[in-house]
Amino acid sequence: MASTQAKQLKVLILDCGQETFVSKGNLNHKMTDIAREFFESHGGEVKVTKVYEPYDNQGELDKIVWSDVLIIQTPAWWMGIPWFLKKYFDEVFALSYEILLQNDGRTRKDPSKKYGSGGLAQSKRFMISSTWNAPEEAFTDPNQLFEGQGIDTVMMPVTKEFEFMGFRKVPCFTMYDVVKNLNAEKSFSDYRKHLDSNFP
Repeated sequence: MASTQAKQLKVLILDCGQETFVSKGNLNHKMTDIAREFFESHGGEVKVTKVYEPYDNQGELDKIVWSDVLIIQTPAWWMGIPWFLKKYFDEVFALSYEILLQNDGRTRKDPSKKYGSGGLAQSKRFMISSTWNAPEEAFTDPNQLFEGQGIDTVMMPVTKEFEFMGFRKVPCFTMYDVVKNLNAEKSFSDYRKHLDSNFP
C-alpha cells in the first residue's frame, strides 16, 4: 500500500486518448481512470486534462505549477506522441519562462553552466504511460524496427522537454501489442503495481 507520501501528492494527468478511425481512445481513458483512482484512494488530489479538447493555455500552466506529479497518458501515433500533445507542450510551455525555467542554463559569464540546466521545477516529477501496437520485442530486438533502442530512447524527446525544466523522471510504463495481443486485466494490474512502487 502507498504511504503518507502518496496522500499528499497533487497530480495532473494529461489524457491523450482520442477517437480515430482505428481507435476510440478507451484504453488511454481507462489508464487515466486507474491512475486517478490510485492517487485519490490514498488521499491525493487529481486533475485531468483531455488534451484533444479545447483548453486554456494559462489555465494549463497553472495546473502544472499546482501539481507535484504530471502523468502523460498517451497512445503512440506514428512512432511518437500525437500532434495535439506536441501542440499542448508548445503552447503551454511557451508561457513557462521565469515559472518553470529561467533560461537554457548557460551564461556568457560562466561557461561551466551547461545547456539544459536552467530549470526551476526540480520539486516536480513526471511519468510517461504509453500504449503501443508494437510488441515489446520490436523495441528490444536489435534486428527489429527500433534496433534494440528500447522505449526510453523512443520517448526521449518528451523526457528531455521535462528535464529541461527541471522535472525528475519516474520510470515509464508501457503497454505493448495492444491491438493484437492485449491482456487488459494483467496490464491494468501491472500499472497499479507500477504506481504503487514508484509513489510509495
